[in-house]
Amino acid sequence: MSTQENNINPTDQEGTAARANRREDWLETREVADEYNFNVNTLRYWRHIGYGPASFKRGRKVCYRRRGVEAWIEEQERLTQRGDAIDEKD
Repeated sequence: MSTQENNINPTDQEGTAARANRREDWLETREVADEYNFNVNTLRYWRHIGYGPASFKRGRKVCYRRRGVEAWIEEQERLTQRGDAIDEKD
């Protein structure tokens, strides 16, 4: 689909916000566990103690933004990396 068909201007802030709120941009606890290989109970415990990726409630469901989970994983990698830095250019 073209941007014109969606009536969304790529520079339009409302369009950006709307895209950020689509269903595929947020994950429920089970989906985070499955997709990123975490244990559901670990995610629940982390939320309880205020650790782990940022989460929020949508009704009764706990949800995570995909970009937030990935940013948290990258931060953990940066904070816990040992030895020589890994060069991502291959």
